[in-house]
Amino acid sequence: MRIIRYQNDQAKPTLAAVSDDDNVYILPQTDFLALVAEAEEQGMTPLALVKEVLAASNPINHSLKDLNLLVPIEAPEVWASGVTYERSRNARNYEATGGKLDATTFYDKVYDAVRPEIFFKSTAARTVGPGQEVNLRSDSNWQIPEPELGLVIDGRGNIIGYTAGNDMSCRDIEGENPLYLPQAKMWANSCSIGPAILLAEAVDDPYGFTITCRIYRNDELAVEGHASTGQLKRKFDELVSFLLHDNKIFDGTVLLTGTCIVPPNDFTLLDGDRIEIEISGIGVLSNKVVLPNKAASALHK
Repeated sequence: MRIIRYQNDQAKPTLAAVSDDDNVYILPQTDFLALVAEAEEQGMTPLALVKEVLAASNPINHSLKDLNLLVPIEAPEVWASGVTYERSRNARNYEATGGKLDATTFYDKVYDAVRPEIFFKSTAARTVGPGQEVNLRSDSNWQIPEPELGLVIDGRGNIIGYTAGNDMSCRDIEGENPLYLPQAKMWANSCSIGPAILLAEAVDDPYGFTITCRIYRNDELAVEGHASTGQLKRKFDELVSFLLHDNKIFDGTVLLTGTCIVPPNDFTLLDGDRIEIEISGIGVLSNKVVLPNKAASALHK
């Protein structure tokens, strides 16, 4: 069962459930966290509560593809994990060594260490939803999307849902110096999540998700890659436990779990590209790429 938010005909954010046959049912709660809280108060799972609503109501007359989807949750914080897949480790090594694929770096140490890499990625004000624009940095010439499964967690660290996320990254800035990681990862509209939240109790195997990333340029497919969460080096509970260690986490926090899909090393996103991140059971997160300040970008070339 997927949970979405969309803008109704009165321009009001509306919470809804999407059934397996893609019918959309309006939910009475104001947002996803209100749904989770009400289910807990009633001693039910969110899935059971949603099924009660669906059994007593009819779907709306609009199809899912016709709705103006919003970010499925206004996450107070978005955190991200790095070097959780072998493909990501290899890409980071390539950046850090200038293409010496056989070199060993601190990324190898992180990949094999007990402690994972976890970093702060975004806030609600910097995060966009499906159909919205993601921004390029004006001072980077090597930028890519990073398609990732996102864990929606409560303040106690319980995984309450899954979503798709795009951890936009500047490979040149991070490769220049690892201390530049915040600048390589965090700027306005550098993170997107959506299009839906798949309720955790509806997922039999969270390591069975298929992730696909497609990048279109001039409406033609330029890059396509596929991966599975089964390729993860680390487990989700492990990542969450380190995020919670001596740290206060808010209800509705999203933790991105790392990427296994990296475009070719000679590829960089350009103004006007379109990114699609599809995760099985969740849907397609689509965002157009824009360079807000083209004049500033020209100064750095």
